Formats: sequence, structure tokens, C-alpha cells
Amino acid sequence: MSSAGHTNRIVFSVQLARAAMLGCLALLAGCLETAPKQPTVSTNELSFSEAIVVATDGLVGQTQKLPAFLAKMESKIVRKNVVVDPMIDATSGQQTQTTQLLERRIGERLAARKEGGFDLLPFKTENLSKVQYLLTGTLTRLLGVPGKKSLQINLALVELKTGQVVAQASALARDDGLNHTPLAIYQDSPVLVKDRVVDGYISTALTAPGSAANSTYMERVSVASVINEAGSLYNAERYQESLAKYQEARGQTGGEQLRTLNGIYLNNVRLGRTAEAEWAFGQIVAYGLRANKLDVKFLFNPGSTEFWSDTKVSGAYPMWLRQIAKEGSGARVCMVIVGHTSHTGSEQTNDALSLQRATFIQQRLATEAPTLAQRIKASGMGWRENLVGSGSDNAVDALDRRVEFRVEPCN
Repeated sequence: MSSAGHTNRIVFSVQLARAAMLGCLALLAGCLETAPKQPTVSTNELSFSEAIVVATDGLVGQTQKLPAFLAKMESKIVRKNVVVDPMIDATSGQQTQTTQLLERRIGERLAARKEGGFDLLPFKTENLSKVQYLLTGTLTRLLGVPGKKSLQINLALVELKTGQVVAQASALARDDGLNHTPLAIYQDSPVLVKDRVVDGYISTALTAPGSAANSTYMERVSVASVINEAGSLYNAERYQESLAKYQEARGQTGGEQLRTLNGIYLNNVRLGRTAEAEWAFGQIVAYGLRANKLDVKFLFNPGSTEFWSDTKVSGAYPMWLRQIAKEGSGARVCMVIVGHTSHTGSEQTNDALSLQRATFIQQRLATEAPTLAQRIKASGMGWRENLVGSGSDNAVDALDRRVEFRVEPCN
């Protein structure tokens, strides 16, 4: 046989082998596409740092089994671009010092991986078209065991093009000395900034691989990047720029959100625009009433029904009451006013105090809008529906000392 013929046979054999290998990869990829995808769940309580490593590595490990990654087995593994929608406390919907720490540590872990890693880009509108994946993450404080402080980390990686969750991981961590103080935009907020969009984010972080991410959240990812920029500007005390960003967000599709209205209100307050701030608070109230729930942070002096003595805190309360009465009367809704207290003192004392505070708000609203008097009633929950439960009586658990307005059918 000629050397040329021998060479041709070798080339042909190599081509067949290569085709067979690619066929096997394609078959394997097809099997993986149809096979049930499992999240990574760690139930052992670890230190915060250890739990972050376990959850992050579990998330990345799942991606290495995806067809898009297997297809690159014959060449160098390519790193993927990802943006992180800022991580939040799942109970309160707030960004805190700890959720920022979580996000930073996860970013560092992802960037440090030599293989199968991800390159993080800032969560900005212009970057959404440059990335393949979106990372969401939540911290949930587990309050079931008295005296024990635990956190559950939930992470989900979403393919932006399809809206599918491609990987999900969870891990338990000890809450040892972590700082849960909310960021400024949340500390200053007059209300619980949690609506169906934020709930959609939280739901996405818990979604199993192979399932669709929450549609309410995903449809608003683009405007969420603008809202994030606006919040960062507020935290940096750049109020004029922050206001402009929030107004830009509100003008976009899906921008009518509680976070947006809250930001417009807060920036107008900071800029001394009293009339604009009152109008914006009225918009917050109207949004809450449409959603059948509004949680307002009325703070009281300890053990009393008197508003907080520092007028820097309570000076806006008469305006808040005026707008709640106006919007509630105009919408002709019936409401239960529910008082809440933080987790200090006896249950009996807190039940009585929360009812007294709710009754006080009820009387103030009836004075503002007499036609509303027959459509509101008071109730006290004490500390049984705490969102934070720390009993710290400071900025960390301010939401536990809220007054809630629940819309219910009129009899």
C-alpha cells in the first residue's frame, strides 16, 4: 500500500473517531437536557464563610454538567459573564450589611475559580446584553429554635435568554456576629419595601434547576438595574442624581414598583421638596392599597402610644396619616390596622401595647377622614409576626415595630 493511501486511512480514522466522540457528547448532552436537574443542598450548619464556599461551588458544579459547557470539552473551558442582582434578606426584602458581604464573598469565589468560573460585570442596563447569566441570592434568618441564630443561603443562576434557572444551591450558616443593619435607602424608608416584584426575586432564588424563573421578576430585570443604580446613588448621598434615576425607572415598562415610589419620596424629602414628597407618599399609599397591604414604620416611644419624640424621625407622621386617610377614603376600602412590636418584654404586654398603638392610629385616621371611621378597625399582633426578631430595638429590627394596613372586604 502506498504511503499516501495509508495516510488517508489514518486521517479518515481520526475523523471517524472525532465524529464518534462528538456524537457521544451530543448524546450525553441530550440526555442531560432531559434528565432531572437537582439543586445542591447542604443541611450541615457551617460558618458563614464555609457556607458561602459550599453554596457557590455547588452552583458552579451544576453548570459543568450543562450541554453548553460539555460542548467545550475538546477545547479550553470558556469563562462565562454574569451579573448579580443585589442579594437581599428574604424576610424583609432589604439589602443589609450582611447581604452585601454575602454578595462580595460569592463574587470573589466565582472570580477565583480557574476552571468553570464566571467573570462578574456590574448590574447595569448596558451589561445585560453582554452577559449570559443572572445570579440571584437571598439570606433567610431561621427563627424556629429559641436562642439559636441560623441563616439559609439560597442562590440561583438564570440564563437570561431563556429565563430558565440552570443551577440552584442552598447552604446553612451560623449567624455569628453578623451585621444585619439595612443600607441607608432601607433604613430611611417609611414602609416595608416588599412587593410582588421583590417576592418574585425571592422565589427565583429558590427555583429548582430546569424550571422557569419567576416571570414577574424576570420581565423587570432591565428596570431593576436602573433601580439598583438609583439606590446606590441615594446611599452615596447623591440625592439629585438618585431622584433622576428613580424617575427614569418609573417611566420604563414595569417601573411602577414600591422601590421606585419609595426612592422618589425619600429623595424629595432629602432635597427639601415638601409638596413633592407628600405627593410621592400618597403614591406609595395608593400602591399599597391596590396590593391590599401596606406596612408603615410608625415608631413610638418605649412602652407608650406617643410617637417617637425626635421630630427628625416622627415629624413626617402627620403627613403620612393625612395621605393614608385621603387615599383610604378615596378608594373606599375597609382596613384592619395591625400593630406590631419588637421581641422584647412579655407576650401579654406586647399584645396589649400593639393593640393600643393600632387603636391610636385608628383614631387619628378617623379624625382626618370621618367617612373612613366605619371602615377601619384595630388589631394587635405583639411580636408574633416579627420580620427580623432580633429584639435589638434599633435600626436592625425597625420593621418589627410597624403598623400594618390590611385591606379586607367590606361587610
